[in-house]
Amino acid sequence: MSWANDISPKGFILLGFSDKPWLQMPLLVVLLISYTFTIFGSVSIMIVCILDPKLHTPMYFFLTNLSILDLCYTISTVPHMLANICHNKKTISYGGCVAQLIIFLALGATECLLLAVMSFDRFVAICRPLHYIVIMNPWFCLRMAAFSWLTGFSNSVLQSSLTLNMPRCGHQEVGHFFCEVPALLKLSCADTKPIEAELFFFSVLILLIPGTLILISYGFIDQAVLKIKSSEGRRKAFRTCRSHMVVVSLFFGTGIYMYLQPPSSTSKDWGKMDSLFYGIITPMLNPLIYSLRNKDMKKAFKRVMSRIFLY
Repeated sequence: MSWANDISPKGFILLGFSDKPWLQMPLLVVLLISYTFTIFGSVSIMIVCILDPKLHTPMYFFLTNLSILDLCYTISTVPHMLANICHNKKTISYGGCVAQLIIFLALGATECLLLAVMSFDRFVAICRPLHYIVIMNPWFCLRMAAFSWLTGFSNSVLQSSLTLNMPRCGHQEVGHFFCEVPALLKLSCADTKPIEAELFFFSVLILLIPGTLILISYGFIDQAVLKIKSSEGRRKAFRTCRSHMVVVSLFFGTGIYMYLQPPSSTSKDWGKMDSLFYGIITPMLNPLIYSLRNKDMKKAFKRVMSRIFLY
């Protein structure tokens, strides 16, 4: 029985690597490992940041938000991908595809903005240490986090509406593992250039502007750090920002490659691998980067674990 007969006319077929069946098992292993690490790592960071009073600072407030994002990112795509691989079934309902598209876009845009806010937090901490408590007050941090989430979801609704309103002329085979804008645009039987131009504009706002602000923030941070006379002080300042820069490089690099070029020019297989990286691998790496390379997190984790076991 063909896949087309297994779904309703409004559903989609997610091809993934169907043309490369030998990749199914390695992909299954990678997904299971990344899913396990992301769930455990993100939940652990959230628990530690909430339960340890010493981590009730702006930096760890934003890190908690980032962990929530990574958790939702993974849950929105990986379980369905695992089910499709295990059952050799490559389908998704129209409603499921819409939900996946909106959630994935919203979380991606929110993370771009949140990473920019986190870089501003590091800028104030290093370049304006005497004013840090005043500038990064709880009300300001809450507003910045809320702005990131609301803007991310607003952008998602706009981009999703533009993408889903394109005529598909009955095309159902999505050359991807999940519903994403570039893959869905390739199903259109109409000229997609006007829509691509609008989507490019939104992508520039969400990717390039926060990315530019991050670079500016770290430019000022570098200047401030180089003025520190103590080598130990310089190492400590750089260590504070290193984790954030690794995350930013991984996320923005792959996101820019995927969204700031026309879907028609994106290599089919490279587009899939790129999406797997920033949508699945990066959320797995974030908890590892922030916990294993952060002395405060490791100490807090030990304190929380000892408190739990003592009770």
